[in-house]
Amino acid sequence: MTSYAVDVEGRALIRTWPTGSGLRAAVVSAVPSQAGAGDAFALAAELTGLSAALWRCYTHPASAAASMEVNSEGWRRQQERDAFSSVMGNVQNPELPDEDGMLLVSYDLVEESAHRVGRALHAVDDPGLRDAVRAEVEAEIQAVKMAERGDLTGRAVQAVVLSRAGASPVQVAAADAVLRDNPLGGRQLFEAFDPTAASVAAAHWLKAAVDVVGQASGLEESQVLPAADGIEALPYESPAEVLSLLEFSRSVYQVIVEMVADAMLVAEGLVSDFDAIAIAREADQPDDAEDDVAEPVRVTLLDPRRPALDLLEDLVSAIWGCRMLYEEYVDAGDDEAASDVEGQFCAAVRAEAEKHAERLM
Repeated sequence: MTSYAVDVEGRALIRTWPTGSGLRAAVVSAVPSQAGAGDAFALAAELTGLSAALWRCYTHPASAAASMEVNSEGWRRQQERDAFSSVMGNVQNPELPDEDGMLLVSYDLVEESAHRVGRALHAVDDPGLRDAVRAEVEAEIQAVKMAERGDLTGRAVQAVVLSRAGASPVQVAAADAVLRDNPLGGRQLFEAFDPTAASVAAAHWLKAAVDVVGQASGLEESQVLPAADGIEALPYESPAEVLSLLEFSRSVYQVIVEMVADAMLVAEGLVSDFDAIAIAREADQPDDAEDDVAEPVRVTLLDPRRPALDLLEDLVSAIWGCRMLYEEYVDAGDDEAASDVEGQFCAAVRAEAEKHAERLM
């Protein structure tokens, strides 16, 4: 999301947003002379809150909810997404306290956030600032809409650091094309793609890499990543879980999106399947453990603060681990071929991935 700040010395309202390789910054508007520091900071805070509400509609689409029935989570998310159309009007003409100081407050987070920005502008009452903020809000709305379509250019690039409980097919296909060109991945996966979508593509290519190594080494699928970890330390637990889940699903998309969505729930203090966690804890508990010893319970393999990026990093690392392990087993033949083990690995993985392209979505 976009964060807003006030340059007190320069009397300017500033925006910053992430790009996947650092933050960008720009001046939104000069802060008018009649505006006190408190008013300027309040406006910056409300703009940040509105941006968070808008981008939450992207990361938590209604389509990812279990139900769309009235008053369900899916219904609420759709109401907030539909409120995009009223944002500009609410910024321009916000609900204000009546003569008794009473204020009508909306339960809709997007709608209310827009009213709060409008009230902060009303407190300053400067036409130039009002016009600049209106243009800023419109640009933020358009950035979210672009990200929803799978277009992460321009200001929508901030979606590359967000975890989404869903993935654009356009983004999945584009990330798959990058990996087809270079099965080892690269920075482009982290700087140009929604990380959930990139993780879908990376998981597909990891499965191909593991299959290639298995054919070259004779190792079982479950042995490949631990063996690669023995050569070079890598975070293989989440990739191993992906491979395990793929044994029961024909869709890489479904496996990845569900893993990311479950970790996003944990970030909100929720778990999707408490019984499964309780069973896992029971299995891990030693028979002779004292009843009064409370052991921490790991409820997700991913960092709940950034689950999609965490998973993408692990998957790309696991592909590299496969390449290292492949070198241990492949018969390179003559010296010239031995110098191009990486090329052999990529060619083999590319062929294997193409054979099973249908599992991607």
